[in-house]
Amino acid sequence: MADFLLSPPLLLMLGSVALAAAPRNVLPWTVLRALLLALPVYSLWRFWGLDLGDYAQFELFGQTLTLVRIDPLSRIFVVIFHLAALIGSIYSFYVKDNFQPLVGVFYAGSALGVVLAGDLWSLFLFWEVAAVSSALLVWVRRSGRAAGAGLRYLGMQMVSGVLLLAGIVLLRHEVGAAPGWAEFRNLTGFLEDGGLGFSNLAATLIFLAFGLKAAFPLLHSWLIDAYPESTPAGAVFLSAFTTKFAIYALARAFPGQSELIWIGALMTAFPIFFAVIENDLRRVLAYSMTNQLGFMVVGIGIGTELAINGAVAHAFADILFKGLLFMAMGAVLYRVGHVNGSDLGGLYKSMPITTGLCIIGAASISAFPLFSAFATKSLIMSAAVYKEYFWLWLVLLFASAGVFHHAGIKIPFFAFFHHDSGIRCKEAPRSMIVAMVLAAAASMAIGLFPLAEMWLGVANPFYELLPYPVDYEVYTKTHVITQSQLLFFSALAFATLMRTGLYPPELRSVNLDADWLYRRVGLRIWDGVATAFVTIHRAGYAAAGRLTGAALETAQRHLGPQGFLGRSWLTASMALWVAVLLAAYLVVFYWRLG
Repeated sequence: MADFLLSPPLLLMLGSVALAAAPRNVLPWTVLRALLLALPVYSLWRFWGLDLGDYAQFELFGQTLTLVRIDPLSRIFVVIFHLAALIGSIYSFYVKDNFQPLVGVFYAGSALGVVLAGDLWSLFLFWEVAAVSSALLVWVRRSGRAAGAGLRYLGMQMVSGVLLLAGIVLLRHEVGAAPGWAEFRNLTGFLEDGGLGFSNLAATLIFLAFGLKAAFPLLHSWLIDAYPESTPAGAVFLSAFTTKFAIYALARAFPGQSELIWIGALMTAFPIFFAVIENDLRRVLAYSMTNQLGFMVVGIGIGTELAINGAVAHAFADILFKGLLFMAMGAVLYRVGHVNGSDLGGLYKSMPITTGLCIIGAASISAFPLFSAFATKSLIMSAAVYKEYFWLWLVLLFASAGVFHHAGIKIPFFAFFHHDSGIRCKEAPRSMIVAMVLAAAASMAIGLFPLAEMWLGVANPFYELLPYPVDYEVYTKTHVITQSQLLFFSALAFATLMRTGLYPPELRSVNLDADWLYRRVGLRIWDGVATAFVTIHRAGYAAAGRLTGAALETAQRHLGPQGFLGRSWLTASMALWVAVLLAAYLVVFYWRLG
C-alpha cells in the first residue's frame, strides 16, 4: 500500500493536498515552497527506480484498476511532466499566494495519472480530476473574463469526459466482461471495422473525447478562450499538460489512424491566419500551440515508428519552448499589466534577460538549428516524405514558415523591439527568471544532443527516451540548408511586409473564431427554439383549456339536472326501450347465424 500511495500521480496529488491543509504557523511559507519543489523531484526519483513493465493494480467494485503502467510510451511523458511541474512551481513563486503552485502540482499529478493509467476506468478517473483542477487555474485570476472563460473551459472538458465515459460503457456492452476488456490499448481495430456496432461507436466516442482535448479543428476554441485569461503561472501549467496528455492518449489508442493525418494538417495551417491578426500576444501563443499540436497529430496519424517518435519528441520539446514563451509573456503581463502587441515595444530596455530568454523560446519553436524543434519536428516531416505524402510535406513546410512568422518573429518583435512605447518597468522577478533559464537550457540541450552524438559519438539521452529506437541523423547538409533557407525567406517576407506597410496592423479588436458558432449563433438558435417552445406550450395550454371548458359545458347541458340524460324517465318508457334493444339484439344474432 505504501508503494501504491507513493506512485507518481498520487504522490503529487496527495502531497499537494497535505501541504495545502498544513497550518501556516506550523509550516512557514519558505518551508512550504521548498517541500513543494521537493515533491516532483522525489516523485521523479522514485519513478526512475522503476523498470519498464512495472505496474500497480488494486481492486475496486469488482474492477481491476491499473494506476501505474510503465512502458516506453508513458515513460517519456512522465519525465517531461515532472520537469514541467518543477519549472512551473519555481515560476509561480513570484506570487505570495500558495494556491496557484499547489493546484498546479495537483494538476500535474492528475496528468501523470492519465499517462500512467493502464485501464480505461483509471483513465476516466484522472481525466475528470484533471479537468476540474485545471479550471481552477483559470478562475484563480479572479476577473469577470476569467470566470466566464473558466466556465466555458470546464464545460468543454466535461463534454470530453462524458464522451469518454459513454465510449467505455458501450465498449463494455459490446465485448462483455472478458478479461482485459478495459485495458487502455490500441483501439484502431474497433474504429476501422467498418460496421455500425457498439464497438465502432464506442471507439468513435473515445476518439472524439481525445480529439476535443487535443484541440481538433472546430473543437479548439476552449484553448484560445481560456489559456490567455489565466494567470501568468496558470498559463504555464495549462500549456504543459491538458493537450499533451491528449496527444499521449491518441498515440496510445489510435496510432496510424489515417483520419488524423488530414486533421493534423488542418490544425497546422489554419491557426497561422488567426495568429497574424491577433493583438493579444498570449492568444497568439494559444494559436501557435494549436499549430504545434497539429504536427504531433500528423505524426500519430502516419503511425510509423519514426512518426510516433517525432510526435512524442515534439510534445516533449513543445512543453519546454511553449512554456518558455508563455513564461516570458507572463512576465510582461505581470510587470506591464497587459500583453497587447499594439501597446508594447521597447521592453528590451527594461527587461533584457526576459528578452533574451524569449528569443531562445522563439528560436526553439521556429526550429532553428541547435534548438529543440529542429531535432523533433524533422522526424515528423521526414516520416511524411518516407510515406510519400508529398502534399502533407508541403502543408507542414508552410506551417513551419508560419510558426516562425507569428511565434518566432511576431512575439519577441512586438513585445520587445517594435516602436518604443515608453513603458519602463522592472525586470521579471527572480523566480520567473530561474524557471525561464531552466526551460531555455533544456530546449537548447535537445537541439544540441544530436550534434554531440554526431561529432563526439556520445549517446543522445533524449532520443533514448523515445518509444522506439532512433536511427536518424538530424544535422545533415540538406536539412540544415533547407531549414535555414525557410527561416531566412520567412524573415525576409516579414521585413518586406513591415517596410511596405502591408503587414496587418496590431489593432485593439476581437477576432471571431469557431466558438462564435455556439456562443452567438448557437445561443440565438437556442433562444429561438426556447421561445418557440414557450409559445407552443402556451398556445396548447390555452387550447386545452378551451376544449376542457367546452366539454364540461356540453356534459353539464346533457347530464345536468335539466339535461336530456339527467332528468327522470317514466318506468313505462324505460320498459319500452329495453324491449326495443332486446329485439334489435335478437335480429342481429339470428342474422349472423343465418
